[in-house]
Amino acid sequence: MEQTPPRVPKLAWVKEEAAAASAQQPGELQQLQLLQEGAAMDRTQEQHPARGRFRRAAQMVCEFITSIWREETAGVGTGPSANLHLFGAETSAAMLDLLVEKGVSNPMQVPAMVRYIHKWLTANESAGHRLDRSLLELTKKYPYDVLMTLLRWAPSGDRAAAAMWGLILTSTGTAEPALLILLSLLRAWPVDNAYTSDGDKTGVFALAATVTLWNVFNLTWCPPIVLEYFPHLLLHLLFQAYISTLYTPEEVDTFWKGCQKQLGLATNPQRFAVQTLKVLLYQVQCEPVVLAMERKNGWDTLLHVDTHHYAMRLLAREISQGCVIWCPSIVSCLLELLGQGISDWELPAMAFLVEVLEFLYLSHWGDSILEIMARHLQSESREMRRLALRGLVVLSRDPSMYKRMQSLTESLADLLRDADEGIVQMTGVVLSALLLHRDLAIPSPTALRLAAALWPLLDNDNRHVQLLCIRLFQEVMRLVEAKGKQYLKMLVSKSLLPLFFHCHNEDTRVAEASRETLLAAVSFLKSRDLEHLVLTDQMWRFGECLLAENRGRAAEHLRQALPFLQSPQEPLREAAVRFMGLAGRVLKEKQREFQLMCRALQDMADDISPAISCLAHQALYINIAAQSVPSSRLQRIQDRFGRLWNRLLRRFPDASLGLQQKAWRPGLSRTLTSVAVLEGRLAFHSCLSQGSSVGAIVRDSDGTRALDCSY
Repeated sequence: MEQTPPRVPKLAWVKEEAAAASAQQPGELQQLQLLQEGAAMDRTQEQHPARGRFRRAAQMVCEFITSIWREETAGVGTGPSANLHLFGAETSAAMLDLLVEKGVSNPMQVPAMVRYIHKWLTANESAGHRLDRSLLELTKKYPYDVLMTLLRWAPSGDRAAAAMWGLILTSTGTAEPALLILLSLLRAWPVDNAYTSDGDKTGVFALAATVTLWNVFNLTWCPPIVLEYFPHLLLHLLFQAYISTLYTPEEVDTFWKGCQKQLGLATNPQRFAVQTLKVLLYQVQCEPVVLAMERKNGWDTLLHVDTHHYAMRLLAREISQGCVIWCPSIVSCLLELLGQGISDWELPAMAFLVEVLEFLYLSHWGDSILEIMARHLQSESREMRRLALRGLVVLSRDPSMYKRMQSLTESLADLLRDADEGIVQMTGVVLSALLLHRDLAIPSPTALRLAAALWPLLDNDNRHVQLLCIRLFQEVMRLVEAKGKQYLKMLVSKSLLPLFFHCHNEDTRVAEASRETLLAAVSFLKSRDLEHLVLTDQMWRFGECLLAENRGRAAEHLRQALPFLQSPQEPLREAAVRFMGLAGRVLKEKQREFQLMCRALQDMADDISPAISCLAHQALYINIAAQSVPSSRLQRIQDRFGRLWNRLLRRFPDASLGLQQKAWRPGLSRTLTSVAVLEGRLAFHSCLSQGSSVGAIVRDSDGTRALDCSY
């Protein structure tokens, strides 16, 4: 009453204030004005004690509402102290309870009430629970307005705001909707500009939601809703730690500095998100995960964009080892997020998902996971392709996934051409699982794509990749449908020579796989002679027979053999030199290819291996000499070397039996090599002086040291 202007009745003053407020908020005070008018009409009846007390109470409520709206609309209110001075703390709390209990007629009033509750709690520290019922009732009916207003009004989470959040998140009817709103804010980086019912669109910082959760997690009694929504909270906090590293605008930094002053928090928003995540893990009894990540420097790795996905893999492994019970629910939440298209965070999310796949029931999650992996097989990101393939490797171990993964065969065939060796190897592993357990024939187009991608990999430097691709090539020939075999023959024909060379590979697994695949290839081509040689282990005759079957492809075979001259494996270089010596017979009429062969053999004459060097000399001299030798002269020289061969057999009688004793083989090989080179040189010089040349055949009976100089 002391603030009433002089000579103005109190009721008129209240009406004037209400009218001023209604000019800013039309419609909010219509019921209030009706009450005021009714009070004026019945003022003369206040002599009746009961009726007078009722009218005075109604007038106080009207004045209470008017004072709240006057402060909110004018924006220059004196704060809760003014109302407390007029009505007292207990009276104002009781009137607010009464208003909420009777129901809020207009949702636009809710934000003002929330602000008033916060002011009241700030001014009355010792009566913190007095307005609990009003706050909960408002939150149940208008959760979005209440929570967004609270985050706008007290974003740094002061004492009063922390008390309000603690109440809301520990009450049954309000905890879940409140937490869902906080989760949506965590993803709305850096700010959410949604409207509240009063038309306010002031941005709410996503970091304000993190501060709120920090305060809640540090309560002495953590709300049960936190345990229920742990997977969602975990992933959303990880997302914020990543996205805040990518982009933190100036206004967020300004807000954060205020939080630091008030609450003494971490040095930057990124570290604060990780710190909040640690507290959450402690609350759900995952302390071993926190400690393991600290020992392995995982938390710091999580704070850098380039290494974030590696830290996610580490965190997933630690959770699967120390808190495996959470893996299914985390994956459920993760699949939901990936389905919503979180492009900024897909790589870290995929890294986490792949690490926990083996702990899931794929009968339930298999289709969803397979869809995600398949979508990322053709990603432009190499790391994303690697993660998708790692996931498919895990899926391919489950027999229930074989049929569902068959549709990926064509996409996997394309990945065999990838420049990344790791991607090629994982692709081979997945294809092996699919083809080895496939009952139906492969369609012709798919078989051709697979064979075309596998053929260049038969000579891959990585032995694991090479072995996988050799086996896969064999499976493609086995599974191709009948009408596609004709189209596949060309690629199979091109594979014969590389497979033949790799039958001499130092790695016994590669050599055995090459021999098996070579046998399948000649059988596929229906080449009975070559098939017989492989079956009877007469590999020393294979090159000669291959050239004899199709002399028109000798130049192509020559070019295929050239890369094997540079192989680090001596047996492969030796096989290639021997084959080129044989090819020289067929290429005598093709000067360009013949010169190419001679240059290659001349280079191999300087090979580090004496045996290969001598073999290259022999093949070079005899091929040059044989290029112009008359047929009659050739026959005489060949007879001469036949007699030499018989003498050598008498010296080494076991050679005629084709035995494999190694005691006589080195001496015989050296003798044959020296004789062949010597005779080759003599024939070469004879060719230069007389226009003729010589040739001979000198072959160890077991074929492993064949010095083929026969013309």
